[in-house]
Amino acid sequence: MRELFSFQRLRLVPLLLACLLMVSSLASAQSVPVPQPQPQTMIPSPPRLAANSWILMDADSGRVLVAHNADERLPPASLTKLMTAYLVERELDRGNISMSDMVRVSENAWRTGGSKMFIEVDTQVSIRDLLYGIIISSGNDASVAVAEHLAGGEAPFADLMNQHATRLGLHNTSFKNATGLPHPEQYSSARDMALLSQYIINDYPEHYAVYAEKYFTYNDIRQPNRNRLLWRDPSVDGLKTGWTTEAGYGLVASAKRDGMRLISVVMGTSSEEARAQETQKLLSYGFRYFETLKLYDAGSVLNTPRVWGGEENTLQAGVDRDVVMTVPRARNEELSARLDIQADLAAPIAAGQRIGTLEVRLGDEVVGEQPLVALESVEEGGFVKKLFDQVRRFFANLVGGWFG
Repeated sequence: MRELFSFQRLRLVPLLLACLLMVSSLASAQSVPVPQPQPQTMIPSPPRLAANSWILMDADSGRVLVAHNADERLPPASLTKLMTAYLVERELDRGNISMSDMVRVSENAWRTGGSKMFIEVDTQVSIRDLLYGIIISSGNDASVAVAEHLAGGEAPFADLMNQHATRLGLHNTSFKNATGLPHPEQYSSARDMALLSQYIINDYPEHYAVYAEKYFTYNDIRQPNRNRLLWRDPSVDGLKTGWTTEAGYGLVASAKRDGMRLISVVMGTSSEEARAQETQKLLSYGFRYFETLKLYDAGSVLNTPRVWGGEENTLQAGVDRDVVMTVPRARNEELSARLDIQADLAAPIAAGQRIGTLEVRLGDEVVGEQPLVALESVEEGGFVKKLFDQVRRFFANLVGGWFG
Protein backbone atom coordinates (compact mmCIF):
# COMPACT_ATOMS: atom_id res chain seq x y z
CA MET A 1 0.00 0.00 0.00
CA ARG A 2 2.86 2.35 0.80
CA GLU A 3 4.55 1.70 -2.58
CA LEU A 4 1.31 2.25 -4.50
CA PHE A 5 0.83 5.55 -2.63
CA SER A 6 4.35 6.64 -3.59
CA PHE A 7 3.79 5.74 -7.21
CA GLN A 8 0.61 7.69 -7.35
CA ARG A 9 2.45 10.72 -5.98
CA LEU A 10 5.07 10.42 -8.72
CA ARG A 11 2.38 10.34 -11.42
CA LEU A 12 1.20 13.77 -10.19
CA VAL A 13 4.47 15.52 -11.02
CA PRO A 14 3.96 15.84 -14.83
CA LEU A 15 0.50 17.24 -14.22
CA LEU A 16 1.89 19.75 -11.76
CA LEU A 17 4.61 20.77 -14.18
CA ALA A 18 2.08 21.25 -16.96
CA CYS A 19 -0.04 23.45 -14.74
CA LEU A 20 2.91 25.36 -13.36
CA LEU A 21 2.54 29.15 -13.29
CA MET A 22 5.75 31.09 -13.35
CA VAL A 23 5.93 33.37 -10.34
CA SER A 24 8.46 35.93 -9.35
CA SER A 25 10.37 35.47 -6.12
CA LEU A 26 9.33 37.43 -3.05
CA ALA A 27 11.10 40.74 -2.71
CA SER A 28 12.95 40.96 0.59
CA ALA A 29 12.21 44.66 0.94
CA GLN A 30 9.27 46.67 -0.31
CA SER A 31 8.29 50.29 0.07
CA VAL A 32 4.95 51.15 1.59
CA PRO A 33 3.24 54.53 1.45
CA VAL A 34 3.47 56.90 4.42
CA PRO A 35 1.36 60.04 4.93
CA GLN A 36 3.45 63.05 3.97
CA PRO A 37 2.19 66.36 5.38
CA GLN A 38 3.65 69.53 3.95
CA PRO A 39 6.63 71.16 5.73
CA GLN A 40 5.69 74.04 7.98
CA THR A 41 8.77 75.78 9.39
CA MET A 42 12.53 75.77 9.71
CA ILE A 43 14.01 74.37 12.94
CA PRO A 44 16.62 76.24 15.01
CA SER A 45 19.24 74.63 17.22
CA PRO A 46 17.87 73.32 20.54
CA PRO A 47 18.14 75.54 23.60
CA ARG A 48 21.12 75.42 25.94
CA LEU A 49 20.06 75.05 29.54
CA ALA A 50 21.57 76.03 32.86
CA ALA A 51 21.66 72.43 34.10
CA ASN A 52 24.07 69.52 34.31
CA SER A 53 22.05 67.26 32.01
CA TRP A 54 18.73 67.19 30.22
CA ILE A 55 16.62 65.31 27.73
CA LEU A 56 13.36 65.77 25.84
CA MET A 57 11.48 62.66 24.67
CA ASP A 58 8.20 61.94 22.95
CA ALA A 59 6.16 59.72 25.27
CA ASP A 60 4.48 57.72 22.49
CA SER A 61 7.27 57.08 20.00
CA GLY A 62 10.15 57.22 22.48
CA ARG A 63 12.10 59.44 20.09
CA VAL A 64 14.64 61.70 21.79
CA LEU A 65 14.32 65.24 20.48
CA VAL A 66 16.96 67.00 22.58
CA ALA A 67 19.69 65.63 24.86
CA HIS A 68 22.75 66.85 26.71
CA ASN A 69 24.81 64.58 28.98
CA ALA A 70 21.70 62.39 29.06
CA ASP A 71 23.61 59.28 30.15
CA GLU A 72 25.73 60.95 32.83
CA ARG A 73 25.28 59.28 36.20
CA LEU A 74 24.06 61.84 38.70
CA PRO A 75 22.45 61.73 42.16
CA PRO A 76 18.70 61.60 41.49
CA ALA A 77 17.47 62.98 44.83
CA SER A 78 13.67 62.61 45.10
CA LEU A 79 13.35 61.68 41.44
CA THR A 80 14.08 58.26 42.94
CA LYS A 81 10.50 58.24 44.15
CA LEU A 82 9.32 57.75 40.57
CA MET A 83 10.49 54.15 40.84
CA THR A 84 8.98 53.83 44.33
CA ALA A 85 5.63 55.03 43.00
CA TYR A 86 5.95 52.86 39.88
CA LEU A 87 6.31 49.72 42.00
CA VAL A 88 3.27 50.67 44.07
CA GLU A 89 1.27 51.18 40.87
CA ARG A 90 2.52 47.85 39.51
CA GLU A 91 1.40 46.01 42.63
CA LEU A 92 -1.98 47.74 42.44
CA ASP A 93 -2.35 46.75 38.79
CA ARG A 94 -1.47 43.12 39.53
CA GLY A 95 -4.02 42.98 42.34
CA ASN A 96 -1.44 42.26 45.05
CA ILE A 97 -2.50 45.34 46.99
CA SER A 98 -5.43 47.76 46.91
CA MET A 99 -5.80 51.46 47.55
CA SER A 100 -7.74 50.73 50.73
CA ASP A 101 -5.09 48.44 52.26
CA MET A 102 -3.80 49.81 55.56
CA VAL A 103 -0.08 50.04 56.33
CA ARG A 104 1.33 50.25 59.83
CA VAL A 105 3.84 53.07 60.24
CA SER A 106 7.06 51.88 61.87
CA GLU A 107 9.30 54.06 64.01
CA ASN A 108 11.94 53.75 61.30
CA ALA A 109 9.59 55.24 58.69
CA TRP A 110 8.41 57.93 61.08
CA ARG A 111 11.96 58.99 61.93
CA THR A 112 13.13 59.27 58.29
CA GLY A 113 14.47 62.77 57.70
CA GLY A 114 13.92 65.20 54.86
CA SER A 115 10.57 65.96 53.25
CA LYS A 116 7.58 64.32 54.93
CA MET A 117 3.87 63.69 54.58
CA PHE A 118 3.79 63.63 58.41
CA ILE A 119 2.57 60.12 59.15
CA GLU A 120 2.77 59.11 62.82
CA VAL A 121 4.35 56.05 64.36
CA ASP A 122 2.10 53.05 65.03
CA THR A 123 -0.79 54.51 63.03
CA GLN A 124 -2.46 52.83 60.06
CA VAL A 125 -2.25 54.66 56.72
CA SER A 126 -3.92 53.60 53.47
CA ILE A 127 -1.93 52.76 50.35
CA ARG A 128 -3.85 55.56 48.62
CA ASP A 129 -2.65 58.17 51.08
CA LEU A 130 0.91 56.86 50.97
CA LEU A 131 0.96 56.97 47.16
CA TYR A 132 -0.32 60.55 47.21
CA GLY A 133 2.21 61.39 49.90
CA ILE A 134 5.06 59.98 47.82
CA ILE A 135 4.11 61.74 44.58
CA ILE A 136 2.72 65.09 45.78
CA SER A 137 4.33 65.68 49.19
CA SER A 138 7.55 63.83 48.27
CA GLY A 139 7.31 62.14 51.63
CA ASN A 140 10.40 60.20 52.65
CA ASP A 141 8.41 58.75 55.55
CA ALA A 142 5.74 57.51 53.13
CA SER A 143 8.37 55.99 50.84
CA VAL A 144 9.96 54.00 53.66
CA ALA A 145 6.55 52.86 54.93
CA VAL A 146 5.70 51.53 51.47
CA ALA A 147 9.09 49.86 51.12
CA GLU A 148 8.65 48.06 54.43
CA HIS A 149 5.12 47.00 53.54
CA LEU A 150 5.95 45.65 50.07
CA ALA A 151 9.38 44.14 50.67
CA GLY A 152 9.89 43.91 54.44
CA GLY A 153 12.48 46.67 54.54
CA GLU A 154 14.13 49.43 52.56
CA ALA A 155 17.19 47.37 51.54
CA PRO A 156 15.21 44.53 49.94
CA PHE A 157 12.91 47.10 48.35
CA ALA A 158 15.94 48.82 46.82
CA ASP A 159 16.99 45.45 45.42
CA LEU A 160 13.52 45.13 43.89
CA MET A 161 13.87 48.63 42.44
CA ASN A 162 17.14 47.64 40.79
CA GLN A 163 15.64 44.46 39.33
CA HIS A 164 12.94 46.52 37.68
CA ALA A 165 15.47 49.12 36.55
CA THR A 166 17.26 46.32 34.70
CA ARG A 167 13.99 45.00 33.27
CA LEU A 168 13.06 48.45 31.98
CA GLY A 169 16.47 49.08 30.41
CA LEU A 170 17.67 51.76 32.83
CA HIS A 171 21.36 51.16 32.21
CA ASN A 172 22.75 54.07 34.23
CA THR A 173 20.69 53.69 37.38
CA SER A 174 21.42 52.19 40.78
CA PHE A 175 19.08 52.52 43.75
CA LYS A 176 20.12 52.15 47.37
CA ASN A 177 16.98 53.47 49.05
CA ALA A 178 13.34 54.31 48.32
CA THR A 179 13.60 58.02 49.09
CA GLY A 180 16.47 59.54 47.15
CA LEU A 181 18.29 60.61 50.30
CA PRO A 182 22.03 60.88 49.54
CA HIS A 183 23.99 57.66 49.11
CA PRO A 184 27.39 57.39 47.39
CA GLU A 185 26.27 54.42 45.29
CA GLN A 186 22.88 55.77 44.25
CA TYR A 187 22.66 57.39 40.82
CA SER A 188 20.57 57.72 37.71
CA SER A 189 20.57 59.66 34.44
CA ALA A 190 18.27 61.99 32.57
CA ARG A 191 17.62 59.34 29.92
CA ASP A 192 16.76 56.68 32.49
CA MET A 193 14.37 59.02 34.29
CA ALA A 194 12.65 59.83 30.98
CA LEU A 195 12.31 56.12 30.19
CA LEU A 196 10.91 55.38 33.65
CA SER A 197 8.40 58.21 33.24
CA GLN A 198 7.37 56.80 29.87
CA TYR A 199 6.58 53.47 31.55
CA ILE A 200 4.63 55.21 34.33
CA ILE A 201 2.52 57.10 31.80
CA ASN A 202 1.91 54.23 29.39
CA ASP A 203 1.77 51.21 31.71
CA TYR A 204 -0.53 52.55 34.43
CA PRO A 205 -2.55 55.45 32.98
CA GLU A 206 -5.30 54.91 35.56
CA HIS A 207 -2.93 56.19 38.27
CA TYR A 208 -1.27 58.95 36.30
CA ALA A 209 -3.76 61.66 37.32
CA VAL A 210 -2.18 61.72 40.79
CA TYR A 211 0.94 63.40 39.35
CA ALA A 212 -1.14 66.43 38.29
CA GLU A 213 -2.63 67.07 41.75
CA LYS A 214 -1.52 70.45 43.10
CA TYR A 215 -2.16 69.82 46.79
CA PHE A 216 -2.39 66.94 49.22
CA THR A 217 -3.69 67.17 52.77
CA TYR A 218 -2.84 64.59 55.42
CA ASN A 219 -2.97 64.86 59.19
CA ASP A 220 -4.50 68.34 58.73
CA ILE A 221 -1.35 69.48 56.95
CA ARG A 222 -1.85 70.79 53.41
CA GLN A 223 1.22 70.60 51.19
CA PRO A 224 1.65 71.84 47.60
CA ASN A 225 3.11 69.89 44.75
CA ARG A 226 6.62 71.28 44.20
CA ASN A 227 6.22 71.19 40.42
CA ARG A 228 5.59 74.89 39.70
CA LEU A 229 4.66 74.20 36.09
CA LEU A 230 1.36 72.68 37.23
CA TRP A 231 0.27 76.26 38.01
CA ARG A 232 1.90 77.94 35.02
CA ASP A 233 1.20 75.63 32.09
CA PRO A 234 -2.18 73.86 31.81
CA SER A 235 -0.67 71.25 29.47
CA VAL A 236 1.74 70.04 32.18
CA ASP A 237 0.35 67.15 34.25
CA GLY A 238 3.37 65.56 36.00
CA LEU A 239 5.69 64.17 37.20
CA LYS A 240 8.22 64.77 40.03
CA THR A 241 10.71 67.18 41.54
CA GLY A 242 13.92 66.45 43.41
CA TRP A 243 16.51 68.28 45.45
CA THR A 244 19.52 67.64 47.64
CA THR A 245 22.62 69.72 48.16
CA GLU A 246 24.63 67.17 46.20
CA ALA A 247 22.14 66.77 43.32
CA GLY A 248 20.92 70.33 42.95
CA TYR A 249 17.38 70.91 41.71
CA GLY A 250 15.83 68.46 39.24
CA LEU A 251 12.47 68.13 37.56
CA VAL A 252 10.85 65.42 35.47
CA ALA A 253 7.84 66.90 33.68
CA SER A 254 5.32 65.80 31.12
CA ALA A 255 2.90 67.83 29.03
CA LYS A 256 0.33 67.07 26.36
CA ARG A 257 -0.80 69.39 23.58
CA ASP A 258 -2.92 68.53 20.55
CA GLY A 259 -2.48 64.81 21.12
CA MET A 260 1.32 64.99 21.45
CA ARG A 261 2.87 64.14 24.83
CA LEU A 262 6.44 65.10 25.71
CA ILE A 263 8.59 64.12 28.68
CA SER A 264 11.39 66.43 29.82
CA VAL A 265 14.08 65.85 32.42
CA VAL A 266 16.46 68.48 33.79
CA MET A 267 19.01 67.58 36.47
CA GLY A 268 21.39 69.78 38.40
CA THR A 269 19.89 73.27 38.21
CA SER A 270 20.51 75.99 40.78
CA SER A 271 17.02 76.65 42.20
CA GLU A 272 13.35 75.71 42.14
CA GLU A 273 12.70 78.57 39.74
CA ALA A 274 15.60 77.56 37.48
CA ARG A 275 14.38 73.99 37.08
CA ALA A 276 10.92 75.25 36.15
CA GLN A 277 12.23 77.78 33.63
CA GLU A 278 14.69 75.38 31.99
CA THR A 279 12.00 72.72 31.72
CA GLN A 280 9.65 75.23 30.10
CA LYS A 281 12.31 75.99 27.48
CA LEU A 282 12.58 72.32 26.55
CA LEU A 283 8.83 71.76 26.34
CA SER A 284 8.24 74.94 24.32
CA TYR A 285 10.94 73.96 21.84
CA GLY A 286 9.55 70.46 21.42
CA PHE A 287 5.95 71.47 20.86
CA ARG A 288 6.91 74.30 18.53
CA TYR A 289 9.23 72.43 16.21
CA PHE A 290 8.18 68.76 16.31
CA GLU A 291 5.04 66.74 15.74
CA THR A 292 4.02 63.17 16.40
CA LEU A 293 2.30 61.39 13.54
CA LYS A 294 0.37 58.14 13.63
CA LEU A 295 1.56 56.36 10.51
CA TYR A 296 -0.46 53.15 10.84
CA ASP A 297 -3.20 51.91 13.14
CA ALA A 298 -2.84 48.61 14.94
CA GLY A 299 -4.13 45.90 12.63
CA SER A 300 -3.32 47.77 9.41
CA VAL A 301 -2.59 45.46 6.48
CA LEU A 302 0.66 46.53 4.83
CA ASN A 303 1.30 43.58 2.51
CA THR A 304 -0.07 40.19 1.41
CA PRO A 305 3.01 37.99 0.93
CA ARG A 306 3.00 34.55 -0.69
CA VAL A 307 2.75 31.55 1.64
CA TRP A 308 3.91 28.14 0.45
CA GLY A 309 2.16 24.91 1.39
CA GLY A 310 -0.81 26.52 3.07
CA GLU A 311 -4.55 26.31 2.74
CA GLU A 312 -4.32 29.90 1.50
CA ASN A 313 -1.75 31.24 -0.95
CA THR A 314 -1.29 34.58 0.83
CA LEU A 315 -1.67 36.08 4.25
CA GLN A 316 -2.31 39.55 5.57
CA ALA A 317 0.84 41.08 7.04
CA GLY A 318 0.84 44.23 9.12
CA VAL A 319 1.38 45.72 12.57
CA ASP A 320 -0.25 44.68 15.81
CA ARG A 321 0.12 48.07 17.51
CA ASP A 322 -0.07 51.70 16.45
CA VAL A 323 2.98 53.01 14.62
CA VAL A 324 3.76 56.56 15.73
CA MET A 325 6.79 58.65 14.84
CA THR A 326 7.98 62.04 16.06
CA VAL A 327 9.58 64.18 13.38
CA PRO A 328 10.67 67.78 12.87
CA ARG A 329 7.81 69.81 11.40
CA ALA A 330 10.05 70.98 8.57
CA ARG A 331 11.09 67.45 7.53
CA ASN A 332 7.97 65.32 7.77
CA GLU A 333 7.77 65.08 3.96
CA GLU A 334 10.99 63.02 4.10
CA LEU A 335 9.31 60.10 5.89
CA SER A 336 9.41 56.76 4.13
CA ALA A 337 8.68 53.20 5.19
CA ARG A 338 10.17 49.93 4.03
CA LEU A 339 9.12 46.33 4.63
CA ASP A 340 11.70 43.61 5.10
CA ILE A 341 9.70 40.40 4.73
CA GLN A 342 11.01 36.94 5.51
CA ALA A 343 11.67 35.02 2.28
CA ASP A 344 9.94 31.72 1.51
CA LEU A 345 7.17 31.87 4.09
CA ALA A 346 5.83 28.37 4.68
CA ALA A 347 2.70 27.20 6.47
CA PRO A 348 1.75 26.76 9.20
CA ILE A 349 1.89 30.39 10.31
CA ALA A 350 0.19 31.58 13.48
CA ALA A 351 -1.56 34.91 13.88
CA GLY A 352 0.82 37.31 15.59
CA GLN A 353 3.93 35.47 14.38
CA ARG A 354 6.72 37.81 13.34
CA ILE A 355 7.47 37.55 9.63
CA GLY A 356 9.56 40.65 9.03
CA THR A 357 10.29 44.24 10.01
CA LEU A 358 8.73 47.60 9.26
CA GLU A 359 11.48 50.21 9.00
CA VAL A 360 10.67 53.93 9.05
CA ARG A 361 13.23 56.42 7.74
CA LEU A 362 13.53 60.16 7.90
CA GLY A 363 15.67 60.88 4.89
CA ASP A 364 18.62 58.49 5.26
CA GLU A 365 18.18 58.03 9.01
CA VAL A 366 16.31 55.06 10.46
CA VAL A 367 14.01 56.59 13.07
CA GLY A 368 11.97 53.53 13.99
CA GLU A 369 11.50 49.82 13.55
CA GLN A 370 8.53 47.65 14.40
CA PRO A 371 7.83 43.94 13.95
CA LEU A 372 5.81 42.97 10.89
CA VAL A 373 3.45 40.19 11.94
CA ALA A 374 0.92 37.82 10.44
CA LEU A 375 -2.53 39.26 11.10
CA GLU A 376 -4.16 35.87 10.48
CA SER A 377 -3.29 32.20 10.72
CA VAL A 378 -2.55 30.03 7.70
CA GLU A 379 -2.87 26.30 8.23
CA GLU A 380 -1.01 23.65 6.27
CA GLY A 381 -2.65 22.60 3.03
CA GLY A 382 -3.35 19.05 1.92
CA PHE A 383 -0.80 16.74 0.33
CA VAL A 384 -1.56 17.76 -3.26
CA LYS A 385 -1.47 21.46 -2.39
CA LYS A 386 1.87 21.14 -0.62
CA LEU A 387 3.41 19.13 -3.45
CA PHE A 388 2.16 21.57 -6.06
CA ASP A 389 3.60 24.48 -4.03
CA GLN A 390 6.94 22.72 -3.68
CA VAL A 391 7.31 22.63 -7.45
CA ARG A 392 6.19 26.23 -7.86
CA ARG A 393 8.52 27.31 -5.08
CA PHE A 394 11.46 25.55 -6.75
CA PHE A 395 10.92 27.30 -10.05
CA ALA A 396 10.17 30.62 -8.39
CA ASN A 397 13.51 30.48 -6.57
CA LEU A 398 15.23 29.33 -9.75
CA VAL A 399 13.89 32.29 -11.74
CA GLY A 400 14.78 34.62 -8.89
CA GLY A 401 18.34 33.25 -8.93
CA TRP A 402 18.70 33.91 -12.66
CA PHE A 403 17.49 37.49 -12.44
CA GLY A 404 18.56 38.41 -8.90
